[in-house]
Amino acid sequence: MAIRPILRFPDPRLRRIAAPVDHFDAGLRSLADDLLETLRAAAGIGITAPHIDVPARLVVIRLETDTAARVYVNPEVAWASPETARHPEGSLSMPGITDEVERPARVRVRYQDLGGETCTEDADGLLAVCLQHEIDQLDGIFWLQRLSRLKRDRLTKRFLKLRQGDGPAPA
Repeated sequence: MAIRPILRFPDPRLRRIAAPVDHFDAGLRSLADDLLETLRAAAGIGITAPHIDVPARLVVIRLETDTAARVYVNPEVAWASPETARHPEGSLSMPGITDEVERPARVRVRYQDLGGETCTEDADGLLAVCLQHEIDQLDGIFWLQRLSRLKRDRLTKRFLKLRQGDGPAPA
């Protein structure tokens, strides 16, 4: 397992649409392990392969209440409730910045496990938020795009100001 560098906003690679995974092998398991190690090091709760510049549809989520990490290969929202909920969101690619995003309160996600078996999972609360957030990332939708233009601009300026001490932002 290795900790990989995380792409930082506004890196254009964060807006790429991730390719479906079609090889369920040791390489995929190794990538999932690296994602988990990177997630732990960054003290986050969700990460996608695109966060580490691998354009593959792979998500790892680890909530505080989980005893083990959850791994989703090729996840997609199969159903979303008409009821919505607001929850603070942020990104490992934009540390220090959060804002409330409104999303469906409950979802059903269809995905494959690391062995290629098709699974479904119903989620609500924080898990539903995380799944939708990370699936958006796989689709090239950065969480800021779920906010009004005014909020996006304000948060982008705040993040770039925070980063001034970190050196130039990546291209």
